[in-house]
Formats: sequence, C-alpha cells, structure tokens
Amino acid sequence: MRRRRVRAPLPARLRLPCAHRVLHRPAAAHRAHQTPARTHGGADVIGPYVLPDDVFDALAAGEGGRPAVLLLRRARRSRNLLLLRRALDGPCGGAAEAAAGLLAAVERVAPEAARSVIDGPAFGTWAARTLRDCPAHGRRGCAGRDLAALTVLAAVRAAHPARITVPVRDGRLALPGLGTVTGLGEVPEALVVVEAAADAEGMPGTSAGNCRVRVRVLTADGERVLPRDPSRPGHGWQPVAVLDARHRGLTLRLPLETAAPELPALETASAGPAAWRDLLRQAWELLVENHPRRAEELAAGLNGIVPLPAPARGVASATSRHAFGTVLTSWPADPERLALTLLHEFQHSKLSALTDLVTLYEPGGGPRLYAPWRPDPRPPGGLLQGIYAHLGDLAFWQERSGSRHGPAQADAAWRLAQTRAHVERGLTEAAAHVRLTDLGTRFLERLARTVRGGDRDGAGAGGGSGGERLARAVARVQAGDEAVWRLRWAAADDAGTERLAALWRAGRPAGPLPAQDVRPATGAVAGPGPEFGRWAARQRGAERARPAREAADAVLAAPDRAQGWAELAAAAAEEDRPGADVLRARTELVRDLCARLTARQTARPPGTAPPGPPDPLALAAWPAEPGVGPVPSGGGPVADAARTPGPASPGSPDPLALAAWLAGPAVGTDRSGGGAAADEEGGPGRDPQARGAHPARGSGHVGRGEAGPASGQACGDGLAVPAESGSAEAPRAPARSPGPDPAADEGPVAPAPPGPGGGFDAGAEPGGGGAPGQKTGVSMSQNARSPLAKTSATG
Repeated sequence: MRRRRVRAPLPARLRLPCAHRVLHRPAAAHRAHQTPARTHGGADVIGPYVLPDDVFDALAAGEGGRPAVLLLRRARRSRNLLLLRRALDGPCGGAAEAAAGLLAAVERVAPEAARSVIDGPAFGTWAARTLRDCPAHGRRGCAGRDLAALTVLAAVRAAHPARITVPVRDGRLALPGLGTVTGLGEVPEALVVVEAAADAEGMPGTSAGNCRVRVRVLTADGERVLPRDPSRPGHGWQPVAVLDARHRGLTLRLPLETAAPELPALETASAGPAAWRDLLRQAWELLVENHPRRAEELAAGLNGIVPLPAPARGVASATSRHAFGTVLTSWPADPERLALTLLHEFQHSKLSALTDLVTLYEPGGGPRLYAPWRPDPRPPGGLLQGIYAHLGDLAFWQERSGSRHGPAQADAAWRLAQTRAHVERGLTEAAAHVRLTDLGTRFLERLARTVRGGDRDGAGAGGGSGGERLARAVARVQAGDEAVWRLRWAAADDAGTERLAALWRAGRPAGPLPAQDVRPATGAVAGPGPEFGRWAARQRGAERARPAREAADAVLAAPDRAQGWAELAAAAAEEDRPGADVLRARTELVRDLCARLTARQTARPPGTAPPGPPDPLALAAWPAEPGVGPVPSGGGPVADAARTPGPASPGSPDPLALAAWLAGPAVGTDRSGGGAAADEEGGPGRDPQARGAHPARGSGHVGRGEAGPASGQACGDGLAVPAESGSAEAPRAPARSPGPDPAADEGPVAPAPPGPGGGFDAGAEPGGGGAPGQKTGVSMSQNARSPLAKTSATG
C-alpha cells in the first residue's frame, strides 16, 4: 500500500518563531552505569542501572574507588526519591506535600541545592521513618511534617524565597544542615520565611555566601531573625558547624550535624567545632598519605558526622543504612581512631547501597550467627556487614603495623592479627550458614581473596616465631570468646542431649549431634565480662595456654563458670586435642552433657567406689567407632584406646573425654550451630566437605543452599539491575518498605542507642538487599502529588 504525506498545518501557538538547532552540541556518550533514556506514556523514564563486572568485583574486594562510590551515591539518591514518592502517596502525603513542592521549586532553579538535601544525612532516615510510622499513627503526630525542616536548607542554599511551616519540639526548632533555634517556648510549630535579594547567590554548603539571604522564624510568641551568616552562633541560635580538611589536593567537607531530628545526635557536640576540625584534619592527612585510594572514596561519599554521647569506655560509632555516607561517632580522642572509624563506617554505607542494587543472599534466617566482633547473635545481613566493614580495619592495621615501631608496632600487629582472624571466622560462618545467591557467592569469594592477599609474613604481621606466637594467642582468645558466646546464647535440644547421655553410659558411639537453638538478643548487650577481658589481655604476652588437663579439672570444680569453659576451649584448640572443635563450637552441649551424666549416675553394687566426674575433653572427643565408649575409670576412650569392643560399664569420663567422644566422624549436624535447618541442608548428594568450607584459606567455597536468582540479567559486560519504570499517573513503589531494622550496626564498638525520633536504625536489613526484581533509578515526572518535575536520581 502506497503512502503519501498529508499536510497538516500546526496551530499558530505551537509554531516556532524562528529556526532552532535541535542539538546545540554533539550528544554526550551515555554513562557506563545507565542505558539510554526512554519515554513511557509521555514521561521520561531512566533505563536500568548497569553495574559493570569490574565495579562489582572491586566493591566485593573491599574498595571500589571513586567511580564506584559515585555510582552508589546516585543509586541511593534514586532510592530516596522512590521513598519520597511512596511517602507522598501514603497517609502522610498531605503533611509533606507543601515541603515537597518547595523542594521541586528549588530543584528547577538550583538542582544541586535540591540534590544536596536529598543526598544529605537526614533525608533517607526521614523517608524510612515516615513509611514505617505513618500507617500506624495516621495524621496525628505525622512524621511527614518533618520534611519541611529539611527543605529550608535547600531554599537557603539556592537563595530561593520560601514560606514553610516547621514543627517545634520542646521549644526547639531543628533545621538540619543549618542549626537549631532554641527558647521558642510551648509552641507546636513555627513559620520559617526565607528572604533573598534579587542578586543573592545562596549559600555554598552551609556558609553564608554573599550573606544576602535572611531567615526569619515566626511563632505565636514573636519573631526571631537568624544571623546574616547562619554559620555563626547567635542569641538562641546554635549553628551546624562545617568541618573541612584538605591535603595533597584532596578535600573533605563535612557538616557536624547536630540539628537532624532523624538522627540521635547530641544537642551540643561533645567537643567544640574547632577541636573536631583539628582532629579531622589530622585524620585526613593520615588517610591521604597512607590510604589514598580509600581517601578518594571518602571524599566522594562521606556527607556528615553526627556526634554521639561518649560511652563509659572506648568509642561508640555506628551507621544508619538509610543515611548513606553519614558517620555517627562519639569523640574519638585521637586522629588514628577517627581515621579508622571513618574507614570502618563508610564500608557499611557502601555495602548498604550495593544491596539496594543486587541480592547477595536469600531472605530468611533470624539473628543466630556468631560474629567474633559482636557479643550478640547476628542475622545474615549483619554478619556480611561486619565482614565487609572489617576489611577497612584490615587495610588500616596492615599499614600501621608496617610503619610503626616499638610498643605501637606491637599493638598494631596484634590488632592486625585479631582483625584477620575475625574476618576469616566470619567468612567461615557465612559460607556455612548464609543462603547465598550466585552474586553473593561471588561477593564472598572476592572478599576471601582480599584476605588471602594480605601480608601474613611481613614485619607488619610479625613474621617468624613472633608471628606464630601472635597467631596462637589470637586463636586462644577467639576460641574462648566463641565458647562464652555459645554458653550465653545457644541451647542444645533436651531430648538429643539425653540420648547422648544414654549412648555414653552404654559405651556406644555418639552419632549425630542434637540440634541446637540460638536465642536472639533483646536490648543492649554487654561483652563477655571483665574476667574474660583480663584473661584475653594476658594472652598477648603468654607463650601458651593453660594446660588442657588443668583447665578440665577447673571446669569440673566449677561447671557453671563460663570463663572456665573459655579457657578449656582455648587450651584444647592449642593442644590440638580430639574434640577441640566441639568444645569451641558446641560448648553448651558438652556442658549440659556433663551435667546430666553427673546428676544421673546409674546404680552400682554395694562397696564399689563412685564413678569420677565426667570429663569434658573425653566427651568432646567421643569416638564414633562401634563398641568404643566410656570406661569405668572415667578416662574415656582417649585414656583407654586399646579397650576391647563390647558393652561398657557405666562410667563418668572427664570433659576432655566427652569432647573427644562427641567429635567422632559420625557427627551429622552442623557443628557451628546450624541446628535443624542446617541438617535439612546437608541432605544426600551434598559434599560433606562443602559445609563450613573456609574461603579465606583456599578455593572450594560453597554457599549454603542453592543459589537464588540474581537481581539482574547479564547485560553486555556488566550486571543489569532493573530500574523503576512507570508513568506520572502511576508511579511504581519500591519492592519493599524500609521498616525497622533489627540488624544493628556492625561498628567497631557497641552501637549508640536510638534517638527519640525512632529514625535511627543501623546495619543491614534482613533480606540481602534488594529483593529479586527490585527496581531503582527512576526519573520522577510531573505529578500533582509529587512535584519533583523530571528530577533524576542519577543526576
């Protein structure tokens, strides 16, 4: 069929007055992480993010570099916009609509000012809290109103006139990024008016620029006018200080955020801004000189420090998964500690942003995993977060141990060896108990490769006999720590323990170990205790552990003393006793079995001597060979290996014999505490050596369970992560709502308590990041409920 042109003149209002060039310059190449833009229903839609293979592998190795951090930052901005869209469509949408309109107006005239707020410390936590709390609270006490406080900063930075109502709490008006107005009395809200001269340029960062912007606060009781330079304190005005550091051309500029109601900051920093600024400059010099690549990451990704109250001892630090690049920390006291804290906490931010794009493990699995750096059980996401964050510590102490001398070098070498042991143990736990996807398995293997590539034999690690002694001391402390952890949180199955007691009395092999249950922690959790701390400190200078036989006798004398079991586990591991792994990884089972055998002795003929107390070492090393069992002397199979097979007389071996008995090759459950779920995983056809494989010590890492689907399909040379698509009329919501997060931050010390707003939750969400098919990276179109017209999160 032939076609011909039909002349259809345009209405006059649509005609161009003169000729225009469609493109003013050649079209720029598309960014590596983004496919070409499309349109759908008249609305601009950004294509899927593409995470290149080399970027994923670099992030999995612990670093990634500046380009990877910028990609993660753009993706997090997209996520924040999605959360805003969903908040506006929810019960709190009406309360936040005016503030969203102001943010959209600022974005049209000054995009960078709007983006700086969306990327800022408080925006993501506000959106998460709004989505979590508003369905329950409705409009009364609605968190959506708090968006107004965030948008004031955008208006001031853009020198954009604005009038916005902001909530007042306890006589304080908090304006994140700017400061806090105090002494407002018992008023529920205030009207904030931003006035700008015609030639005003706004505020770069939080400095005053040309000081042509004036901010007035009006309440029922009167009016307050902020200083012309809001970065300077004034009557009833506490500004947010800006910390800046520059070394070798690399600049770090961070607000000392004390005015974000979403984050548990101190009303006044524990140290003055001048002290924080001086400390940051020293820490920044240390990082730029010794870790230049990581310093580039920090310069590109960090966006704020939130001061926390000082703990009783040490330094408290944390990271909120909803506030990318924001570090919460108490006063670190020295530059080295601040540098380490920045490295550690930014690792958390990187992994949280990465799990927005890819799925590393299957959902499910409560907090039941052992992490050597934490006193409480961890969920899978928390365990992976801790492993990843400690890679930053590993790099830091490796450099410090090689560049220091004397006692400082010895301390750095100890911390290096301890951090490496922690990461290796964490990798073992993750390989055995986390249901990794294909990408998760690849991620863990890259982490293990980084650990294997560390300098184990150099001066920093303490080579030769000194290095071996250091490794033994670290292994003792870790074995003792795990034993105490298991006594505190794990419980063996009663029926299974009773079955083992009957088998022991009958002189039969132990067979499969009973399932165990790890109870979750509730509230704040203290460490192992001062007695353990003193013992652990002594191990740094000790040549060897307490003899295992002596430790076993001490356990029999005081079976309820956890420290005794810690020393027994450490001694058995160092002497390579049969059953040492059982004493470390199933301490609660050996203890309960000893108690049952002591409490329920069988009847004996008159005139015979009572049997001795059960020996934990014998129990743990219990052989599984038919006919071999305990002997009346109490020595267990280790004491009498040549015993003739046959029925055994009732006896009560010592703890060493019990441990050796339980360690027989017929053990069928997971020895690291997998419980019934682990037993189901190890069915027929599964390689018995795959369970508990140690990826840090060689190849052969196998993720537990079948690998699940990845978040995106292969696309060219990268991993394609689907982007959110949809029209202005029907924007699509994220696949999951960021509810409260039970996985607390994996910081180097205990996390700080949540603030009164309830918006602080740190660490990784239980779910392995974005669910399969979760989408990110949208361009929000013009919409009556979402006035951010064509605001692209990818910037």
